[in-house]
This record gives sequence, C-alpha cells and structure tokens, in this order.
Amino acid sequence: MTVKLSIADWLVIILYFAAVVFVGFRAARKVRNHIDEYLVAGRSLTLPIFVATLVSTWYGGILGVGEFSYRYGISNWFVFGVPYYFFAILFAIFLAPRVHKAKLHTIPDKLRQTYGDPTANMGSFLTLFIVTPAPYVLMVGIIVEMLFGWSLTASVIFATVVSVAYLYSGGLHSDVRTNTVEFILMFIGFGVILPYCYSHYGGFSFIKSHVPPGHLTLTGGNPWQYIIAWFFIASWTLIDPAFHQRCYAAKSGSVARYGILVSIIFWLFFDFMTSTAGLYARAIVPNLTQPAMSYPALAEVVLPSFMKGLFYVGILATIMSSLESLTFISAVTIGKDILYRHLGKRRNTEDASPKILTYSQIGIFLTALISIAISLLLPSVIEIWYDLGTVFVPGLLIPLVTSYFPRLQIHRRFIFLSMTFGWSTSLFWLVLGFLRGSPTDPSYLFNIQPMYPGLVLSAMFYFIGFARKTKEISPVYNVE
Repeated sequence: MTVKLSIADWLVIILYFAAVVFVGFRAARKVRNHIDEYLVAGRSLTLPIFVATLVSTWYGGILGVGEFSYRYGISNWFVFGVPYYFFAILFAIFLAPRVHKAKLHTIPDKLRQTYGDPTANMGSFLTLFIVTPAPYVLMVGIIVEMLFGWSLTASVIFATVVSVAYLYSGGLHSDVRTNTVEFILMFIGFGVILPYCYSHYGGFSFIKSHVPPGHLTLTGGNPWQYIIAWFFIASWTLIDPAFHQRCYAAKSGSVARYGILVSIIFWLFFDFMTSTAGLYARAIVPNLTQPAMSYPALAEVVLPSFMKGLFYVGILATIMSSLESLTFISAVTIGKDILYRHLGKRRNTEDASPKILTYSQIGIFLTALISIAISLLLPSVIEIWYDLGTVFVPGLLIPLVTSYFPRLQIHRRFIFLSMTFGWSTSLFWLVLGFLRGSPTDPSYLFNIQPMYPGLVLSAMFYFIGFARKTKEISPVYNVE
C-alpha cells in the first residue's frame, strides 16, 4: 500500500517516537535496585495511571480490529467488545481486590503458592505463550514498513528496539509512563478521522447504503459456533497477565477494582470509534486486497496533511503500548519464573532482587528475539490471536481463577491434570485440524472448534478433583 506523507506528517511521527523514548528513559530514573520497584512499580499506581496503562495495554490489536470490522462490520464490537466487557466486570468485582491483596509479582507466583511447583512451572510455560508480543511486533512492523518503505524484517527489528529499549533499565515504571502518553494519543488519532469521514460522506445513512447488509448484523455472516468460540476466548481476560500485573502494582485494592470499571467506559468509547471507522473504510474503499490495511487506506482518502500524521501516531501508540507491556511481562516470566527459578535460586542464597532483575533484563532480549521470529513466520494477526487463545486459555483458566478462592481449590494432582489436558487437548485438536485441512482453512473433527474439547477435559478433571476434595490443607510455598 502506498502512503503519501507531508513534511508535517513526518514531523508528527518522528516527534512521537522521540517522545516515547524520552518518557521511557526518564521514568527509568525512578527505579531502584529492588524487585518491587522494577517488576510492579513499587505498587504505587494511582487510579489515573492505572486506567491509562490498562486501557492502552489491552487494546493493541488495532490492525486486527480494522481487518475484522472491514470484513464483518459491527460484529467486531459484538466479538471483540461485549464479551470482554463482561469478563472485565467479573474480574473487577471478584478478582481485582484478591489479586492486589496477594502482593505477588506474576501469575506463576500465585499458582506456586496455591498448587505447588509442577503446576506453576507449567503455568510459566503457558503464560509465556499467552503474553507473546509477536502479534504487536508484526503490526508495528507493518506500519513502519508502510511509512518508511523498508523491508518487513528491518521494520520489525526497528519497531521492537524502539518499543522496548527503555524497559531494560526502567521496568514497569517506564512501561506505565509511556502507556500514559500512548493512551492520550490513541484517542486523539481516532478522534481526528471520524469528523472528516462524516463531513465528506455523511452519517449512518451513507454507511448503510454502501456496506453489505451482513455488516450491520451481530454475527457479520459468521457461524454461531465461531462467534461463541470468540466469547470463550474473551475469558482470556480472567487470566490476562497484564490485568494481574496492574492489580499487583495498584496502590490499593479499590484502585484495582474501580480502575478496571472506569477502563471499560474508555474501551466502550474507543470500540465505537474503531468500529465506525471500519464501517467507513468498507463503504469508502470497498475493494481492498488487504483488509488489515483498512484504517491506513481510509486515512489516505479522507485526511489532510498533519491530521494524517496524527492518525498514524494514534495507530502506532495503540499498538506500541501493548507491545511494550507484553514484552515486559514476557521478560519477567522468562527471567523470574523460569531462569531464576531453575538457575539463579539454586546458586543464590542472598537477596534475590539483583538476580531476578538481571534475569528479567535477559528476558527482554530473549522475548524480543522470539517475537521477531514468530511475527515473521506467522504474518496474520487474527490467526495468531485465535490460535494462542484457543490453545492456552483452556489450560490456565480453571487453575488460576480457583487459586484465588480457597473454597474452590482442589488437590494439586487434579489441578495439574486439569491444566495439562486443557491446553494439550486443544493443541492436538488444532494441529489435527491443520493436518486434515490447512493452517489457513482447517478441518476440525466433528466441525468443533479446538477450544471446546480443551475446556471440557480441563473441567472434567477439575470436577473429579472437587468431588474427591478432602479437608487437608496443602502447604503454602514461598514465592520469592
């Protein structure tokens, strides 16, 4: 896709990159050589910062949203909006205060505390896949490639380096401060394009007369089993490491709870803007060969100089906020929950903080390399989302949620089986579908989506364990 930018557009884009790097490294000055400072920002997030970082982090897949809304219309809101609001509300009401009260650092910490080492070790493995920033590395790379005309490989490497360099020294402090800047810019970006669309082409009547009828239905023409599968994938919210990390870092349990509820309002408003922009794109540029480029294509048609630059900055900010946060969570999972747990802890009997920080910094480099590789091997945002969600959510959902509710906890042997069969069954079903068909057009057994058998097996072992639950209290593990 060809992009035409003026000097004003280039200036806005370059200033954005400079501002993010400046804010990220400036925030790093606050970090002391202590595990709480680096991993959870000293547990000091106030309500405005909590909302800004959570809203921006959770809404990174903007090109995927554009692709889905271009293909299926308001089904984008029904699939990627409604179920996520529902599970976010559940998280805010039932989990947020409990997560904050735990005063931990990572999801595997909680699994180890409740269910022991084997479950925590497998949880680290599953978390690592769930938080992979690969889809966001790919999206930022695509935008940089489009703007600068570089190769995709060079664009992906540049975008990754710019997005995560300051995390090495700044940790979560740098992450949340850059997220705050990006929160503002993502709303500005989409706030500038809709008035131009309306003034040049009209409102709903124009959209209705220029998009396929199915685009104004809740399913967008997709089968209900596919829609329901996405609803189950939305339960990802309950195990989302970014939610848990922000709650660990919140100043209080009430900040965590009300921060999520306020964030839902912002997500609802942003969903309205992105879905409307997607419908305008379908109506104004109806024959795109790359629907993932629907937002940039719309900008090229309707926006003047400078405003176009602001819009591209809004897209970059939306994606990079998630890229930064997920890279850091992945790095901590590698550093604290894998490397330190299996290497550093055995060799270190002194203060754990310096060792954990060092391993987490190593994790940043490893995460960047792995994400670049995945993004170049699987160049489809929605496919990456769907495949990761459908495989790994069934493994983590029941073990993690029950870990915060003593009455729901079962013997660790059965929870380990629940976790193992949850994700491995879904993975087997997915791979078998690929072999029977193809990765782009899988043929699943009995036409059943892979998530369902995984959830069924996970629930089956959980309920067997619950039925055989005894009054024994499992020992509590030190999560340091």
